[in-house]
Amino acid sequence: MDGLISVAQAQALIERHTLFSGSETVPLALARGRVLATTLRAERDQPPYDRVMMDGIAIRASAARAFETLGTQQAGRPPLTLAGETDCLAAMTGAVLPTGADTVIPIERLVATENGYRLEDDYVFHVGQFVHRRGADCHRDDNLLEPGIRLDAPALAVLASNGAAQVEVARLPSVAIISTGDELVPVEGPVRAWEIRRSNEHAIAGALAARGFTCLEALWVGDDMDATVAVLERALAAHDVLILSGGVSMGAFDHVPAALGRLGVQRVFHKIAQRPGKPMWFGTDVQGRRVFALPGNPVSALTCCVRYVVPSLLASLGLGPHESGMAPVTVRLDTPADRIPTLARFVPVRVRHDASGVVRAIPAPVPTSGDFSHLAATDGFVELPPGREPAETDMAAPFHGW
Repeated sequence: MDGLISVAQAQALIERHTLFSGSETVPLALARGRVLATTLRAERDQPPYDRVMMDGIAIRASAARAFETLGTQQAGRPPLTLAGETDCLAAMTGAVLPTGADTVIPIERLVATENGYRLEDDYVFHVGQFVHRRGADCHRDDNLLEPGIRLDAPALAVLASNGAAQVEVARLPSVAIISTGDELVPVEGPVRAWEIRRSNEHAIAGALAARGFTCLEALWVGDDMDATVAVLERALAAHDVLILSGGVSMGAFDHVPAALGRLGVQRVFHKIAQRPGKPMWFGTDVQGRRVFALPGNPVSALTCCVRYVVPSLLASLGLGPHESGMAPVTVRLDTPADRIPTLARFVPVRVRHDASGVVRAIPAPVPTSGDFSHLAATDGFVELPPGREPAETDMAAPFHGW
């Protein structure tokens, strides 16, 4: 697509080219935080038996107020049988309700006698109290969990209680993060006056890992066309998604778009009407692999990663924006912020809750997209639409967290 496109158009085009990543089966212990790829049905009724809910005695409701104890119904043991209306069985929380019993009296409302218990004088009970009836929660074959949910603590408990020792989850896409540019050197080595350390790959990897994407490989290539083609060819053969930073502008050494073209990656769009991040490039190949070529300036790279790459990766797991937690939160500007007449503007902000509970965004703009030194003091960015007038205090804006 030629020419500048809007932020909304870029998002829609990326969504159109985002495919489900497929599924794999993992042990339950490794399913934490993953996305379920199948429906879980109830193995049996829950609870699977009439369950005692309080420590006390199990009785058959009648006019009797005193009971002789015949034994103890322990949790994890088969049901005992209650003989008559003046008999009781001591019952533990979680135990099966004894056969013939229909009511549980909590131990706190009982007075011990020589052979058993009597009810407190003022205690009134009702039939069926403190009994969790079989099937009250769900019945066998009921749908309990649907595909596309993140497996958090409650979901893991449901899986475990239904015997799901192996869980089918969405496969995590394999991602190559490729930094480009002769000026880039490793973090751990020496750096000369005309060089900079590779920070983008760590920022991008951090944004992805925070959302559960850990199948990552970091690569680097200098400003050479043949070397760029070779590195990209290797990355395409090994990974589902490529994220590049640098090499997508109009300079003589910006080889990325041409190199991708040589390898059969079709451009979907190049350049978005936004600042920072205007030169962003996106394309796919015939196998459906996605390539996000982000600008090299650090603020631009991280902003584009959070705004476009992360939602696409989450969608490939079967997550929608609300299920993934990526639906932007609406905040209110705490102070005015300049807008750009023809471009959307992404402004770094700090957020806070005011006394009434409204989330306020305090703009903390950086002078240029290469100035990231103070970005760690911000929480994310707000997205301001094009406009000639400044965005006023209290204006609503979508917020994207780092």
